[in-house]
This record gives sequence, C-alpha cells and structure tokens, in this order.
Amino acid sequence: MASAASAPPTPAKLPRIVAASLIGTTIEWYDFFLYGSAAALVFNKLFFPDSDPLVGTLLSFLTYAVGFAARPLGALVFGHYGDRLGRKKLLVLSLLLMGGATFAIGLLPTHATVGSAAPVLLTLLRLVQGFALGGEWGGAVLLVSEHGDARRRGFWASWPQTGAPAGQLLATGVLSFLTAVLSDAAFGSWGWRIPFLLSGVLVVVGLWIRLSVDESPVFQEALERAEARKATAAGDAEKLPLVSVLRHHWRDVLVAMGARMAENISYYVITAFILVYATESAGVSKQTALNAVLIGSAVHFAVIPAWGALSDRIGRRPVYLLGAAGVGLWMFPFFSLVDTASFGSLVLAVTVGLVLHGAMYAPQAAFFSEMFATRMRYSGASIGAQFASVAAGAPAPLIATALLAEYDSSAPIALYVIAAAVLTLIAVGVAKETRHWDLADVTADSVADAEKSAGAQAADARTV
Repeated sequence: MASAASAPPTPAKLPRIVAASLIGTTIEWYDFFLYGSAAALVFNKLFFPDSDPLVGTLLSFLTYAVGFAARPLGALVFGHYGDRLGRKKLLVLSLLLMGGATFAIGLLPTHATVGSAAPVLLTLLRLVQGFALGGEWGGAVLLVSEHGDARRRGFWASWPQTGAPAGQLLATGVLSFLTAVLSDAAFGSWGWRIPFLLSGVLVVVGLWIRLSVDESPVFQEALERAEARKATAAGDAEKLPLVSVLRHHWRDVLVAMGARMAENISYYVITAFILVYATESAGVSKQTALNAVLIGSAVHFAVIPAWGALSDRIGRRPVYLLGAAGVGLWMFPFFSLVDTASFGSLVLAVTVGLVLHGAMYAPQAAFFSEMFATRMRYSGASIGAQFASVAAGAPAPLIATALLAEYDSSAPIALYVIAAAVLTLIAVGVAKETRHWDLADVTADSVADAEKSAGAQAADARTV
C-alpha cells in the first residue's frame, strides 16, 4: 500500500488541473446521459416503432446498456496505455471519441428512413461512447488526485465527480428546454437531434482546456524510477499493468466493484428509470419529470465537494457507508413520493436520493485512487469501476423497467436497490481506510523488491 508521507502539493496548478478534469468530464457525461434521457423519451418511437410502448422502452434501454458493455474494454485499453504513456494523452483521446460518437448520433437516420439499419448504427455509436467513457473516469480523477496532497485529496478529487451531475444537469436542461418550446411532433421529428449536435461545440472547448494542463507529476516520477530500474536490471521485463493489478491488487478490485453496486444502480434508477416510471405509472408529464431531475442534479453538484471534504476529516469509509445505507433506506419513501404525482414530492424524492448518492460518489475518486500503486493505478481504478458498471449501471434501467412490467409495482424495484446497498455495505465494510495514504510510487517499488527477494529465496531453496 502507499506510504504515510505526503507529496508536496502544487496549489498554483491544482485549480487549473481541477477545471480541466471537471470540464472534460462534464462534456463526456453530458454525452452519455443525453443518450439515457433520449432512450427514455424518444428512441423507443424513432428506432423501435414496431413494438408496444413498454417493449420499445425496454429495447431502447437495451441499446443504452450496450454502452456499459464496452466500458470494461475501454478501462482495459485506456488503463494499460494510461499507466504506460501517461494520463493526459489518453484523456484527450477519450474526449474525441465520445464527442465524435455523440455528434454522429445527432445525424443518424431513423427507422422510418433506413429500417433496421437505424438501431444497428445507433448501437455501434453507443459502443464507441461506452468505450470512451470506460477510459475517461480513471484518468480524470487520477490527474487531480496525483497533483494534490493527502490532506485535501478527498475534496479536490471529488470535483471531477461533479462532472456527472453537471453533465446530467446540462443534458436534462437542454432536453427540458426543447420539450418546453417545441411540440411533441417537432421534438420527435428533429428537435431531439439538437443536443447531440451541440456536443461538437462542447468538445472543441473541452479539448482546448484539457490540452493546456501538465502530466501528473506522480506518474512522471514513477515512470523515471521504472526506467532507471530497467536500466540497472538487464533482463527484468516490466509486467503489464493489468497483470500487476490482478496479482497484487485483486482484493482492491473486488472492493471497488462492490462499492460501485449501490452507487451505480441507485443513480440510474433515480435519474434514468424515473423518467419512465413517473410518466408511465405516476402519470407525470415528461416536462415535470425532467425538471425534477434538473433540480436534483443541481443540488447533487453542490453537495459532492462537501461530502469529499468530509471524507478528508472522518475518512472515506464512514462517508461511503452512510451513503449506501441512506440510499437503501430511502427507496421505499422515494417511490411513495413519486406516486403522489406532485411536483414538489417528485423533486424531494430525486433530490434526497441524489444527496445520499453523493455520499458514495464524492469519496470514490480518492478512495479508488489510494488503493493502487502509481504504475498500475489507472488500470486498477478503471477496471474496478467499469467492470462493476456492467453488472450495476448497465442493466439497472432495464431491470427496473422489466420489474415494473412484470409486477406493476415499485416494491420489487426498491428491493433491487436495497440488495445492491447491502452488497456495497459489505464491500466497503471490509475495506481499509485510505485517507492518510500517499500516492507516491513506494508500493510499486516495494512490490518489485519483494518479487526479486521471493525469487532469490526460491532459487536458494531449490539449490539446497
């Protein structure tokens, strides 16, 4: 694990690093969440028109889930090269891929124009989105974590996490505005394309900012030590980051995956599935549901840094455990409030749910970063986070919609989220507290020395 010493902070550069990570992450999440909202609102009619409404929604969410399936591959590829080449280069690439795919979705022909080719093209572009996002998160949080110091790492590293609610806020805000000023016919015909095409402009801004930041100093130092070690130890091949992660950090990967279950599932139920449940079961208009998510996302954005700062004071685990327990306990009241079809109750349900979610999401960046050594940190954090998303966030709206169709009740959906909360409580409960750990590459050097020592001892034993 990491040493207790703290690397010198770089206060002059840190706000710029945070801004670059936040803006880039916001754009990437805007692209990703925009698809989720469109899947709930219009894609069922535009790309799966031959199905009944609920089945069309299921098929639409299935293409939504496909994006998650590509995230582990993105985590493996971006993690490997991010640990070999650096964080910055891979973050630029992820932004280009995500923005290009989102812009292309805005140009897609629908089922009415090209038939079954339309959903196929939509699915392919969704795969590109997922691949890019699989590599985005790890690099963005590491770039901030590795520039700061241990004392306030939870606070600073939580800012890239606000890119998720900021992206949700931006995507929902654009959709809410368009549905307010356009008729349903106009929005379904051409209005839905506008927010996807806007991604092209946002990507240009994001690239300009992201290209201006420096590479992580912790990574640079670790790379120099690795090069020096190779130069003085001829014949010692550096192991692939993935191999090192699975050999030395497999428990940490499992902890990260378990920690993601409640965080990921609850988020997509609260922000994506709610658009289906509120409109189909509670009789709430699309505009009302979107506005509730909009308000909740604004509060979510504001509380994440506060939860991150609290994790610096009392630890990552207590804050994370509070969020997991809170989300589990909130699910039955959440659906009861939505069932009232009152706008105020809907806002309260979404907002409280997202505040509790923030208690998990805010410390997650520092928590996961602190689990892994520098030369395997991008791979480890990304693998733990993104492999969990396949079992958690990917099927969450799909499972929730299927449960609603089967039982015509919110109770099974609430129990589904509660089960995820229990898994997260167990995973975080057995994890080690990491808030005082340094991110310097002491762990990687220690691991290499231990491997050499073990090899020498084994050779001596064979000789004897």
